Amino acid sequence: MEDPTVWAGIWLAVAVVFGVGEILAPGSFFLVPFAVGAVAASLLSFFGAPVVVSWIVFIVMSLVTFFAMRPLARKLDLDIPNPTGIGANRLVGHAAMVNAAIPANDAGSVKIGAEEWKAVGRDGMGFALGTNVRVVEVKGTRVIVESTASSTSDPSGPGTPTSPPVS
Repeated sequence: MEDPTVWAGIWLAVAVVFGVGEILAPGSFFLVPFAVGAVAASLLSFFGAPVVVSWIVFIVMSLVTFFAMRPLARKLDLDIPNPTGIGANRLVGHAAMVNAAIPANDAGSVKIGAEEWKAVGRDGMGFALGTNVRVVEVKGTRVIVESTASSTSDPSGPGTPTSPPVS
């Protein structure tokens, strides 16, 4: 089992498994470093390097790639700071902008960071296009929002934000 050609095929198969695992598993590039290490070990084995050398290259390349990708992972984690929940519940408390009007007692949509979500107003409130709101709850595929500014409502509909009176 010391044949470098056989090990080149084994390392290539390992690289494919890690690559497919990375595609299928959500997260911040956890398996990519191991795939890179396996590709490097496969190339060395293909050119006849001993098995021990390919193992050392696999470990070293995996560690180097892991630490090289940490800044990218940190940057991606900063897009939605300090998630308080798991899954969609991480959005609770985040600011959003109404990008399709939310009629009273009906659904519209909001943009939270780079994501667009169906939204309804808390207690049946309606919100105009461009209104700044805050996510207070997630129910299924919809977020429940409330106004971020203290606003008064007018007779045109429950909770429809209006501008303050002009003096």
